Amino acid sequence: MQSPSSLTTARPLQAWQVIVGGICGLILTIGLARFAYTPLLPLMQVQAGLSDVAGGWLASINYLGYMSGALLAAWIDDARLRQRLYSGGLILSLVVTALMGLSGNFWVWALSRYLGGLCGAAGMLLGSGLVLNWLMRHGRRPELGLHFTGLGLGIVVSALGAFVMSGLLMTWAQQWLGFASLGLLFLLPAWAWRPPVPPALTGTHAAPSAPSRRWMGLMTLMYFCAGWGFVISATFTVAIVERQPLLAGQGPWAWALVGLAATPAVFLWDKLARRWSELTALLLAFALQTLSVLLPAWSNSLGAALAGAFLYGATFIGIVSLTLALVGRRAPNNPGKAMARLTLSYGLAQVCAPALAGAMAQASGSYRGALWITAAVLFLGMGLLLLLLREVAQNP
Repeated sequence: MQSPSSLTTARPLQAWQVIVGGICGLILTIGLARFAYTPLLPLMQVQAGLSDVAGGWLASINYLGYMSGALLAAWIDDARLRQRLYSGGLILSLVVTALMGLSGNFWVWALSRYLGGLCGAAGMLLGSGLVLNWLMRHGRRPELGLHFTGLGLGIVVSALGAFVMSGLLMTWAQQWLGFASLGLLFLLPAWAWRPPVPPALTGTHAAPSAPSRRWMGLMTLMYFCAGWGFVISATFTVAIVERQPLLAGQGPWAWALVGLAATPAVFLWDKLARRWSELTALLLAFALQTLSVLLPAWSNSLGAALAGAFLYGATFIGIVSLTLALVGRRAPNNPGKAMARLTLSYGLAQVCAPALAGAMAQASGSYRGALWITAAVLFLGMGLLLLLLREVAQNP
């Protein structure tokens, strides 16, 4: 009996298979191995006694794993090794998701979250790099819009999965195991339709000119701000809603709204980038994400929470796809490596921010202070984007 990998080498893959396989890979490595933690965090706090501080540390450990994976991806040049690590990340995603439900020990959870971060880097950086490389080699537009719908769909899957399983009165541990079982449905197409190993470079095509050090430095700092803005909402959206007495039980709906807004948003941001420029579209996305953070900081109402969730979902996906596609196009021979280097700053913010937010929430009983700090960091990111636009105007 032939393995899925031998089948894919026997018959050339179609573009839709590569894109669908990549989307399923993102749902598995990000949507389940990472994002399932967000809707299950309040339940773990109630049933397993997880504190705000411990919850924040688990999120930080997850992003420490993600940053470790980004460091590894930034170092790897061998295309065959990149594909092997991506393949391993797909399988490991199921293991670490199940591991969360097999123990009530904090250190086992920490190990799961760290390995889950490595899986996220494999899907987001190695998998996305393979998909982008394949699309460019086959004459497709070098953009990741369709591929990145996997992020939004991953949120939807995690939110609806938690809502359905909560309705069945499943415990937090049973829900983690349920998510692991669900992951099998996404593993099959993700594995069977992995992009093949890219051929070795022939040297017949000149690579695009590399961006200046100043440009890359500003992009790196900007992406740090984006990572800070992303992780606070990605980790605590459900917990923030559930913390409000009048909104108890509404958290999964807010998280589902994030995913529903994110899934089609990639197409809108792609159109805006074509009409204006990637940097101008990024500036707008930062402004709207800042508003998404300020709304729940200003008001405890359900309307503010849902509006904030919608704007967050609609903007974080644009910031990620526009930034990584822009940088990946500057290095078409190994886009995953270029994206990984930039992602290190994104990951650094994701390690720092949740731990700080969890400590602040436990001390004050509210996430409001963390939201105000996040808004300030996003304002800084907007300032960096203005400097980038000036840099491009002076050096077109």
